[in-house]
Amino acid sequence: MENNEIRKKVEIALENIRPYLIADGGNISLISIVDKTVTVRLEGACAECEINHLTLKNGVEATIKKYVPEIEKVVEEE
Repeated sequence: MENNEIRKKVEIALENIRPYLIADGGNISLISIVDKTVTVRLEGACAECEINHLTLKNGVEATIKKYVPEIEKVVEEE
């Protein structure tokens, strides 16, 4: 079960990275937080991008961990 405080912090982290994704024609949505794993959906150009795994790891995951250190992993919705 996800904690509301953790969810708020993750949403703040996503709000900070979202402008960069939108500038590249994409976006991101929070799907769930289970245990210490955040699941997101990359949208628009980000979903189609060949290097979206780098965006997910180096951009999204790093930003979320900065705001919510207890998060261990960020994965893309399958």
